[in-house]
Amino acid sequence: MFIEKRKYPRISFKLPIKLSEYDYDIVTETRNISGNGVYCTVDKELAPMTKLKIIMLIPFKKNAKKTLKKVICRGVVIRKEHTDNTNRYKHNIAIYFTEIKESDRKLILSYISSSLKETAQ
Repeated sequence: MFIEKRKYPRISFKLPIKLSEYDYDIVTETRNISGNGVYCTVDKELAPMTKLKIIMLIPFKKNAKKTLKKVICRGVVIRKEHTDNTNRYKHNIAIYFTEIKESDRKLILSYISSSLKETAQ
């Protein structure tokens, strides 16, 4: 029997994301997202425990209109994996949110919940 240990559900979905440190910016997209963090592919070597500023665009409905909300938070790289043997410059990284407004976390969770409902129908 599989027991889910995650505090928040996650969903495989591509969302635009910008990661920044002191001297660089990386623009990419999420591979999956949860209320605790994101998983994405980057073309820069980022060691575990690297601290990042994160900017994401989260879709949501407001008054029956679809729009995007910019979420700005901070996170730390907790895992790094090479994508494959043929491209040593691409890495999959898991980022844990270390500083995020609770209202932004709720927006992410609402987005995940509505996406899961849509795929279940």
